[in-house]
Amino acid sequence: MIRFGKWVVKRRIPILVLGILLLIPSVFGMAFTRINYDVLTYLPEDIDTVKGQNILLDEFGKGGFSLVMVEGMSEKDTAALEKKIEAVDHVATVVWYDDLADITIPMELLPQKVYDAFNKGDTTMMAVFFNTSTSADATMDAVRQIRSIAGKNCFVSGMSAMVTDLKALCEKEEPIYVMIAVVLATVAMMVFMDSWIIPLIFLMNIGMAIVWNLGSNYFLGEISYITKALAAVLQLAVTMDYSIFLWHSYNEQKVRFAGDKLRAMAHAISNTVTSVVGSSVTTIAGFVALCFMSFTLGRDLGIVMAKGVLLGVIGCVTTLPAMILMFDTALEKTKHRTLLPKMDQLAAGVTHRSWIFLIVFVVLLVPSFYGYSNTGVYYDLGNSLPKDMEYVVANTKLQNDFDMASTHMILADANMSSKNAKNMLKEIDKVDGVKYSVGFDSLVGSEVPEEMIPDSLRSVLKSGKYQLILVSSQYKVASDQVNAQVDAINTILKKYDPNGMLIGEAPCTKDLITITDHDFAVVDAISIAAIFLIIAIVFKSISLPFILVAVIELAIFINLGIPFYAGTTLPFIAPICISTIQLGATVDYAILMTTRYRRERSHGNDKRSSVVTALSASIPSIIVSAMGFFAATFGVGIYSNIDIISSICMLMARGALISMLCVIFILPAMFMLLDKVICATSVGFKPRKQIPPAAPTGESAG
Repeated sequence: MIRFGKWVVKRRIPILVLGILLLIPSVFGMAFTRINYDVLTYLPEDIDTVKGQNILLDEFGKGGFSLVMVEGMSEKDTAALEKKIEAVDHVATVVWYDDLADITIPMELLPQKVYDAFNKGDTTMMAVFFNTSTSADATMDAVRQIRSIAGKNCFVSGMSAMVTDLKALCEKEEPIYVMIAVVLATVAMMVFMDSWIIPLIFLMNIGMAIVWNLGSNYFLGEISYITKALAAVLQLAVTMDYSIFLWHSYNEQKVRFAGDKLRAMAHAISNTVTSVVGSSVTTIAGFVALCFMSFTLGRDLGIVMAKGVLLGVIGCVTTLPAMILMFDTALEKTKHRTLLPKMDQLAAGVTHRSWIFLIVFVVLLVPSFYGYSNTGVYYDLGNSLPKDMEYVVANTKLQNDFDMASTHMILADANMSSKNAKNMLKEIDKVDGVKYSVGFDSLVGSEVPEEMIPDSLRSVLKSGKYQLILVSSQYKVASDQVNAQVDAINTILKKYDPNGMLIGEAPCTKDLITITDHDFAVVDAISIAAIFLIIAIVFKSISLPFILVAVIELAIFINLGIPFYAGTTLPFIAPICISTIQLGATVDYAILMTTRYRRERSHGNDKRSSVVTALSASIPSIIVSAMGFFAATFGVGIYSNIDIISSICMLMARGALISMLCVIFILPAMFMLLDKVICATSVGFKPRKQIPPAAPTGESAG
């Protein structure tokens, strides 16, 4: 790689200029990459709930759906408001109780449950259907316009309202995420490194790589809001190590080459490529494992972050050397003594008492695994949003005033007989937690003949092959009660129409629970297997993959087990992400120490001295790396009002520290206990045979 290092140093100015020029299309790519705020759109396309959503849009021209409550308005004013809402772009239909029959039919002839469904005290409710999908930009614009038209006495609930408010909150918070991560990471590096301004150089370079990554997302079409919110922070956290390694190597090479900075940088690049590529492979493997989720949000995050790590490596060995050489004089003038003391005594103490840490490993393993296996997760992401958010206020009002917590939709055969349809609705009404079900046949009876139903309402409830039925539920999305209710309604539906579909937020979320439970097991197994294989190849060892993965897995069990003992729950996606990211990103700490341990053993040093040297040499790098990771994520976790972002960042911050402690205290104990096994099952741990010098030739002296 020395030739590559020399090539980079020679062409450092054109490389830096090219890197800066690439920021221009990247900024445009960032601006035009659509952000998806609806996690349910990442469900597989072949399940009934997703097929049903597509049919609803194709057959009925209706995608998004909201319940709009209006408080303190007269019937006349509400009717006028209804007309204004109908005129909003992308509003397909507004259904209020005055739409349920021709105006010549007295309202008292309507079924009581239909009238009660739309009125409660001084609050009345309208059902608003949009002709675009739940999370489409046009739907969100329509929600904002409805709120503007109706004023402060209007409350809009439903998934479309949630994604509208979530988008506003994300756009407000995301710049602050980056600022917090940058400031805290800068402070951490200034404290733990030997220069006051090198952290700023690192951050400029990593910032460039982040912009390249976010800009290249344009070619993916769209990314999720979770990916967008985490991408910059995660890329900063996991790629900072590479910059630190280059800097340390550069300083070592300058001593070696007596201050020849160009030659020193060429060799530093060569060393960095060799080390960083091996290190980054494990991190990339962790992110790639997420791509195997059938819930494709994992693929979204996995592709973006794997790409980010790769671009971070490229930036580290191309544009960063150019920046360091450009500011070399200033960097020399601003060097300071590192605050980290020598770790010889700590290393000796840990190694001498290694049996204690083996006991700690055994003692922690069972309770941490139990906590890890039993930590609760939640799936109703709207429930964790700020209580003063408009969507949350509307949902609370819907539940308090109308005793409604969720709404399901049924797509049934339009040719089903009226008798069967009415019998089906009666059975559904008897299901626990169902307030009422309303379909075309709910409105037709002896008092209201079918020919009196307005065409506008007929088009809402019947279209082509399907009829639409609304089911009001008292149970919250993702609760055990609503999941049992969904099963019961599906059983009834399939009895009358084997091809019928139950759709809506609650049925989709129930599918999400089933799918992600399976995904968690698959992703966990793939990430462990991939990193196990990488370690086996890197060290040419049978035993070391078991040891290194076991130590980091203990750290993961502890990290994800803490919420169980603390009595808290996590958003469903957090354990899946953390188990792979923490393994892929922090197993590098263990690899670093193992590399030095192998080097010491191969030089003929005994077990104890090899472990002490490896530990004392590795602790500073591990601490700097872990504290950088912690700093980049902890502040975001504290600040964010979006629990899914906050939880993932807090788990990553805590995970970095736990992995650091496990590697520093438990891994050396493993080396002490299993040294003979490691040497017998690994290449490079036995001392190299010394070739005796050749016998002297020619005349002997004297």
